[in-house]
Amino acid sequence: MPKLVTVMREGYSLHDLRADALAGLTVAIVALPLSMAIAIASGVGPERGLYTTIIGGTLVSAFGGSRHQIGGPAGAFIVLVSACVMATGVEGLVLATFLSGILMIAAAALRLGTYIKFIPYPVTVGFTTGIAVIIFASQIKDLLGLTLSGPEPGEIFDKLSALWDARATVTPAAFVVAASVVAMILGLKRFLPGWPNMLIAVAIAAAAVALTGAGVETIATRFGALPRGLPMPALPVVNLAALTAALPFALSFTLLGSIESLLSAVVADGMTGRRHRSNAELMAQGVANIGSSLFGGFCVTGTIARTATNVRAGSRGPVSGMLHTLFVLLFLLVAAPLAGFIPLAALAGVLAVVAWTMAEREEFRALLRSSRGDALVVTITFLLVVFRDLTTGIVVGFALGGLVFIRRMSDAAGIEPAEEEPFPDGVASDVDCVTYRLRGPYFFGAAARLASILDRIADHPRAFVIDMADVPFIDSSGARAIALLGHKLARKGGQLYVAGARPEVRRVLILGGAKDPEVRFVANRGAVT
Repeated sequence: MPKLVTVMREGYSLHDLRADALAGLTVAIVALPLSMAIAIASGVGPERGLYTTIIGGTLVSAFGGSRHQIGGPAGAFIVLVSACVMATGVEGLVLATFLSGILMIAAAALRLGTYIKFIPYPVTVGFTTGIAVIIFASQIKDLLGLTLSGPEPGEIFDKLSALWDARATVTPAAFVVAASVVAMILGLKRFLPGWPNMLIAVAIAAAAVALTGAGVETIATRFGALPRGLPMPALPVVNLAALTAALPFALSFTLLGSIESLLSAVVADGMTGRRHRSNAELMAQGVANIGSSLFGGFCVTGTIARTATNVRAGSRGPVSGMLHTLFVLLFLLVAAPLAGFIPLAALAGVLAVVAWTMAEREEFRALLRSSRGDALVVTITFLLVVFRDLTTGIVVGFALGGLVFIRRMSDAAGIEPAEEEPFPDGVASDVDCVTYRLRGPYFFGAAARLASILDRIADHPRAFVIDMADVPFIDSSGARAIALLGHKLARKGGQLYVAGARPEVRRVLILGGAKDPEVRFVANRGAVT
């Protein structure tokens, strides 16, 4: 276990163990109700959420690239997991999780973790807020104790329509339980912030329902008794049809899991002052997903809220993450029957609070006001996540974010007279030499716009100097534009000089065809004779 070796090498005392044990217990208290709630909302039994936490969380903490990362099931996956279960069944979900682990390991081997974390901020805000809306919508049924005539639809419009049609089946007791849980969580968070608000609220709700005999659906009435222990590991069922059905979901799990885990690691870095290793973290996530699937669990990822709780609780390193899974395992071995008394409305209340916390409302509003480009990206991402699907939202949002960036970088690039010559129409036809300065990155986004200006200027002088001292970067498109300009001048009997180009810029120019004699490189404008 690489991280454990590092911890022991740095020195690990009994005091550190006590601190990690307390942090692990704190995280376990948060993870216990969340793991079951996320599993139920995803369309599988609560025990699978506990398996995911125990196996996946242990492997993430043992092998990950972030010392304080907590792995387990995450609310962000509810939509995808639910869709996978409906399309392929639980066996298909297990296979998709297994394949996702393999894909993550491959991505880590290819060193892609360095690039996955470069997701534009408006995209992360858009998909996080969209997920929050979908999570809340998925809990309306249990929040109100509704009884649907058929399976709950996945599409949000169909879902809301089905819920509205079932409005006559509202169970007042379920609504009271859910509302009470929400009120207790928020009240404890405000007045007793150090207390485990979710666990206390769920425990009180379970006790109240058991004592009063309220007609509220519980874990036991829907799923039966929880198993008291882990299942034997087994490989998922693999055949061509199963692979074909599971692979699209595996790709989605890989994309979202990679983004979510690396964002969580960045949060941990900001809280601890350390720096995580992206590819090591991605490798650990892959191993954890494979391990989770072998025990019947589902998608594992770094969880931001539980990781932050771990750091705030005084974690010294990865030991706290492994101890948190040990505490969850002890609950499964010793107190599993007690979970049967938990009302589903109480867990729905927990996820309603999670959804409210996930929705980055202030950040969303700030992006809408910041610029048209950011507003477009965050809005499109949000709408696609809510009304289409998560993967489409992320991919389209990322593409739009890239286009916005290209536009901004293109606007940052410019051309101006290096001397006092008029620009561009006032250049006299008898001028022997004219000099202009390029500034900013000269790449494909700016090349087309600036090339037309350069061409108009190049119609006149016999010698044309481009000062590129302020060009930090040029790509093949920009280099090709300079090379074509040199060829054009040469045909007219002129000469193009490139002054002050940095070595890396000069190298790209030469590879792009900007070579002597059409293009001559000089150290500075004064060297042109």
